[in-house]
Amino acid sequence: MKYRELGKTGWKVSEVSFGAWAIGGSWGQVEDEESLKAMHKAVDIGVNFFDTADVYGDGRSERLLRQLRSERSETIYVASKAGRRLDPHETAGYTAKNLEGFVERSLQNLGTEAIDLLQLHCPPTDVYYVPEVFEALEEMVKVGKLRYYGASVARAEEALKAMEYPNLQSIQIIFNIFRQRPAELVLKEAHRRNVGILARVPLSSGMLTGKMKADSKFQQDDHREFNRDGAAFDKGETFSGVPYAVGLEVVEEIRPLVPTGMTIGQFALKWILAFEGVTCAIPGAKTVEQAEQNFSVSDLPDLDAAAMARLEALYRGRIAPFVHQRW
Repeated sequence: MKYRELGKTGWKVSEVSFGAWAIGGSWGQVEDEESLKAMHKAVDIGVNFFDTADVYGDGRSERLLRQLRSERSETIYVASKAGRRLDPHETAGYTAKNLEGFVERSLQNLGTEAIDLLQLHCPPTDVYYVPEVFEALEEMVKVGKLRYYGASVARAEEALKAMEYPNLQSIQIIFNIFRQRPAELVLKEAHRRNVGILARVPLSSGMLTGKMKADSKFQQDDHREFNRDGAAFDKGETFSGVPYAVGLEVVEEIRPLVPTGMTIGQFALKWILAFEGVTCAIPGAKTVEQAEQNFSVSDLPDLDAAAMARLEALYRGRIAPFVHQRW
């Protein structure tokens, strides 16, 4: 495993880290025992950074991380998120009182006195224009409830605005072969400002594993079933906002580019890691097998220039019309 510095925290985090959405919920049935095995395998491979949120399984994911930490002696950094518990989810709800309440709940779930990194959880765009929100985060750092804070954003515009706050340490944003817009400006600006980039949805909800088919079935509680059109939340979080049939077609065009000894999913993760501004990709893993495939990527060869150029051309010609102007 290779490690990269996260913003100005001084931490060196695994360049492939663990995204804990799937072990919390909204990805079909998952067993806690199997999830813990996958998490332990990730740590065995060298993963030292886990990303979660208070709404993943209503705290289930955070509680699993509490258990993992209790069973390991290694340093494990945990990033959580707050804000999506608001109902309605509106700018006015991002008050110091509400944020403190969310943080207290996460501290209990995680069994810790301070959250390593707390991220605003894809708030409305207007939140980034309310300095008092970030002042509330600063105050929680001062009193020791947070070590650092960042933001998980939906749009490039939001990432650029959030980076104007000098003590913001990280931006989490969808960045994968199907969502290449952050490479235009966001990654460069993050690198210039020394802000970490956590690349989420790196496998496009599993589409970029190459295992899905036109007749693939998903359980009713899996967002890949119920959120394709954004019925529950931003549709950009499901298959990166790319129509399912189009995604399948482009995956077949990607398949011949994948070197022998590498899966399509590993190829997709190596694409992300090729960008200087990226701190880490955060794929999930519900099984030991998935953990072994996803977190062993760091040791695989880098993609060559021809493959990188072809992937950009595929994006421009086949994918960008569906997503580029939206997020």
